[in-house]
This record gives sequence, structure tokens and C-alpha cells, in this order.
Amino acid sequence: MSAEKKIAMSGGTAFAQQCINTVRIIAAETVQGANSGHPGAPMGCAPMAHVLFSEIMKFSPSNPKWPSRDRFVLSNGHACALQYTMLHLLGYNVTLDDLKNFRQVGSITPGHPEVGITDGVEVSTGPLGQGLSNAVGLAIAETHLAAKFNKPDFPIVDNFTYVICGDGCLQEGVTSEASSLAGHLGLGKLIVLYDDNLITIDGDTELSFSEDVLKRYEAYGWHTQTVADGNTADTAALTAAIKAAQGVTDKPSIIKVRTIIGYGAKLQGTGKVHGAPLGDDDIARIKGEWGFDPASKFVIAPDVQDYYNRAKVIGDGEQAKWAEMFAKYQAAFPAEAAEFMRTMAGDLPAGWENALPTFTPADKGDATRKVSQQVLEKLVPAVPEFLGGSADLTPSNLTRVDGNSIDYSRAARDGRYLRFGVREHGMCAVVNGLAAYGGIIPFGSTFVVFAGYALGAMRVAALSHFRVVYIYTHDSIGLGEDGPTHQPIETLASLRSIPNFQVIRPADGNETSGAYKMALEKKTGPTFLALSRQGLPNLAGSSIDAVAKGAYVLQDADDKKVVLVGSGSEVSLCVKAADVLKAKGIASRVVSFPCWDAFNAQSAEYRASVFPDGVPVLSVEALSTLGWEKYAHAHIGMTTFGASGKGGDVMKHFGFSVDNVVDKATKLVEFYKSGAPSLSRPEF
Repeated sequence: MSAEKKIAMSGGTAFAQQCINTVRIIAAETVQGANSGHPGAPMGCAPMAHVLFSEIMKFSPSNPKWPSRDRFVLSNGHACALQYTMLHLLGYNVTLDDLKNFRQVGSITPGHPEVGITDGVEVSTGPLGQGLSNAVGLAIAETHLAAKFNKPDFPIVDNFTYVICGDGCLQEGVTSEASSLAGHLGLGKLIVLYDDNLITIDGDTELSFSEDVLKRYEAYGWHTQTVADGNTADTAALTAAIKAAQGVTDKPSIIKVRTIIGYGAKLQGTGKVHGAPLGDDDIARIKGEWGFDPASKFVIAPDVQDYYNRAKVIGDGEQAKWAEMFAKYQAAFPAEAAEFMRTMAGDLPAGWENALPTFTPADKGDATRKVSQQVLEKLVPAVPEFLGGSADLTPSNLTRVDGNSIDYSRAARDGRYLRFGVREHGMCAVVNGLAAYGGIIPFGSTFVVFAGYALGAMRVAALSHFRVVYIYTHDSIGLGEDGPTHQPIETLASLRSIPNFQVIRPADGNETSGAYKMALEKKTGPTFLALSRQGLPNLAGSSIDAVAKGAYVLQDADDKKVVLVGSGSEVSLCVKAADVLKAKGIASRVVSFPCWDAFNAQSAEYRASVFPDGVPVLSVEALSTLGWEKYAHAHIGMTTFGASGKGGDVMKHFGFSVDNVVDKATKLVEFYKSGAPSLSRPEF
């Protein structure tokens, strides 16, 4: 906080009480107006929000995406009436009418914060623990971009990340993973305010949560403090604790703030004020006791509004000073400034796609995870904002290459490779924070089956429209000896069902390059690459650009009697089976189907051209058959868990052999000799 802000915003305790109580009442009225929501946490956390937004943080309501703003994350997203109230008071694009439309269809004040819906919201929170874990990614991004772009006298990237979280966030396993990583990395500009109100939905935290949280965080390597009374309008202790945390540059900080949930309500301090409106009568009683007009609603006293207006003016002034500094930076370092603006805008470097390698059938085939390594060798230098790491499976995922061989660490903030450790869920939540910050296209890697550990964060990435790349390997029963605990069956079916979540399973080298092209070009959501452990040939007819169609004809024949369609490792199996069918006098078409979402986005005419009416379709994929009924009349797939054994033997055991594909295709042709029913569906 600047000296200017401290002077301008100073005021007596009585006035601070009026401001804090205004926040409490407006938040409670917001929930009451919807007859839905969570009034307790906003009323308990109001002093924290008041201090952060009026005394501590730098932000610009007029320029909410100002790159050097402090980031604020409300990890206990159910308390969003508090955040929306603060955004309104501070002059963001949140009106009183928006507060009155809380939790209504089409409003910008949804039931939990959603990035992209409301100015001033950095990440989507609500699933507890995601926000705090995202904040670790935000803090990593700040240090990385500062190391990359800052110059002496030009700290163009310089901000803190502040979090308010509750007991629920700290009970979630994802925060343990992310907090452990944050302590290991020494993220000194991450400050968490822990709302210790002793209540969860079931009741008192003693029912299920009796650990010493600060001792746990001390063990993680965090700086810890306690504020014994977080309810008072005398916020000097809270302000002092935050300032002390700002001064600890080698550790993240957590401040336990003891509050009373639903402060002022008749049922304060109980679980009954957590997730239900207080009722008009109780709100009127509170207003009367605090000196407000009980009959009036959504009233903000002029002096209170003026106080927060000054915070806006000061914040906008901070942004203007930064803009002036950045103009000088541009003059002194034009190349760096242009690169900074490009990456923050989310634009890719000109000509980056020329770095993608191409392959021919004459080139030696390999596992698509190894082809991915070849692609990364070319792509990482061409796209300098592309960074990430693996959840302790680097030698298997093959994601560390010459261009990102420097690990991000306390000593090397400019490093482009993150060692996430065995923290799959934490990894995916952290990369969401990296994406949210801007200037970075993050990736995370592990085995496909372990996506199950991380679905919560993956789903939030899709909801948030974050450009995140998941480079996941060992994509089917073909991985072999590790057995059914490591062989994904249902995983891709689950991931494919997530809206705005692009799943690509490439069949060879060209399709792997094409998968990366699609992933980096998709600004509005995440992409999951499912890569093989076993070697695959480079196929005649494949191409980088064909992948963008989702499915395409790889090999064709006149007077075709059957279509064989597969993805990944099963496409080459279909090609081999087609050759045998041809020798038997059965003409066939082979379709490679790397991405369902991309195919579904094509025109009806194109889709019908790939799967023509009257021709039976046999799908072949060494995963669950769920979902294939939309595209095929019969299936060779998995309906059980896999088995341990050599990869080729396991594949053959479950029917993924040329003989079985030929047998099933022959029977399918005979069954539909009078014509197969159309797979087309009406579009109303």
C-alpha cells in the first residue's frame, strides 16, 4: 500500500465500523433477495475484505485486467455475496441491480464466482480448495513473469496474491497438495487469510476437524500468524499481520483470523447461518441495532460510498503510474515490451506452427508419448510462454526437453519446468492459476488413469475457459504390465463428457503434431492429449490439419461395405484389418477419429460424408465403449477392467487383434446386408 493510499483511506474506528457493517448488511440483503445463498461467511469476513480492499491491495476498477494488479481469490466461493458487495462499493461493473439479481439466470452475480462473468473475479471458486490452490499458480506466474520481463527500475510485474479461505478449503486434499508445493517453492508474495469461524455445514468443526492448522502449515514451510479477534472494527491487528506477511519474502503466509460466522445475526456462531438466508425480520433487527434504517434496503450512506470511491480513485491512479512506467519500458526495451503485450493478450508467436514436425510412413514409428517429446523439442523454443511439468512422471511423460530443461525453483524463477511431485490434483489446480494470471500457456502431465485424481480441477478449467494442456500418457490397456490399476477404461468417456473439454487421442506422428496445434490454438478451454506407451506406425493419409476435423477418412475404397473407425493405437489396427478384408473381397473405409468435440462441431454434411448412410460402422478403441453408439453400429472396446501382462498380449486377450476386427466386421456386413440404419440425428 502506498503512503498516499494510507493517508487518504485512514479513518476512525467508529467510521470503520459503519463501513464494515454496511458490507455485512448489503451482503445479507443480497442473499435474502435471492432467498438463496450463504450470508454467514460474508458477515464474518467483512472486516478482512474491508482491510484488503481499502487499505492493502492495489487494483483498478476502471482497468480490471491491469497486469500488475494484486490478485484476490475468494476460495470459499459460497461467500461470494461479500465479493460482489465489495466490487459494487469499489466501482467495478457491479450495480445494485446486479446485487438484487443475485443467483438469477443471466445475472453477473452467479451463485459462486465465475471468471469471465464478473469483472474483478480472477478464478472460478465454489468447489472448496480450488481457489487457494489456484492462488499458488497465480503466485508462481507472478514470480516467473517478473523474472522474465522485469528490468532494473522497471518492475512491470509486481503484485501480491491474497486469498480468503475457510475451514472447508483447508480440509480438502487439493489444498494440502498445493500448499505443500507453495512452501517448497518459497512463494513469499502469497498471503492467505484463514477464516477460522469454527463452523462447517454439519456443525462445529470439532465434529471432524481438530488439527492445528498453523502447525501443519508451518511444517509445509509457511510463515504463520494469528489474529485473535477478526470481528472488531479496530482492524489494526489484522492490518499489522498482513504487513508482516508482506515482509516475509521467502515463505508464503497464512494468517488465522478468528471470526464469528453470521456476525450480528440471531443465530450467529452456528451452522444455521451458513447456507440459508437470515430472514427479513432478523436483518431488520440487525440494522436497527447497528443504527441503520430497518425499513430501507440496499442503502449505502454517502460517506461510506465516498470512502470506497476514494479507494477506486487511488487504485486507478496506481494503474496510471504503472502505464506511465510501462511506456518508458517500451521505449527502453521494445522487444521485451512487445513480447509482454503479446503473451498477456494470449496471442501466439507469428509462424509458431511452422515448428511442428511432420512425418511420413517411411519415418520410424514410435509411441505417441515419444513423438510428443519430439514435438515439444521444436515447440517449446517456438512458444516461450508454454511451460509446465509432470506429477513425478517426467521420465515416462517425456515432457522435459532442451528448451525447458531449467527447473522453476526458488533460485531459478525463470525456469520453465515445474516439478509438481506426486500431487496430481494440486498440479491441475495450480496450472489453472497459471492460466488465470495471463502470459502463460501451462501444461501438466501424468498417466491418463490418474486424471481421476484431478477431475475437480479439470472441470473448473473447462468452466473457466482456461487454455490448459494436459499431456497424459499410458492411454489404454496397451500399457501392459502395470495392470488394471493403471489401465484407463472409463477415463476418456468421463473426460469427453465434460463441456468445453477437448480430448484428443492421436494415432501417429502427424496427428500428435496436429493435437498440439489444436491445443495451443484453443484459447477458450483446456485440451487433454491421450498418448500411447506402445509404438505406433506413421500412417499414410494422416496430416496435421486433418486432426482439426475431429474425424477424417484415412483410407478409402470404392463400393465400401463397412467403415472401421478408431482412435489412437487402434487406427493402425483398423488399417491392417482393412487390408485383410480387402483380400476377402470386402471393401472398407478406415476413419481416424482423434477428437469427438471437433468432429461434432463440423457441418452435418461433413459428418455424413465421413459416415455415409447405409454403410455399417465398427468402432475399435481399447477403452470404454460408452459414447461410441452415436458414431457406430457395433463396437470392439472394453466393458471390464484390464489385466496385467505384456501389452500386446493384453490387447489380443481383449479382442484387439486383426483377426477379431476382421471377424466382427464380416459379421457386421452380413447383419446389415440390406443397409445399415442412419447414424444421423435431426438437429432442431
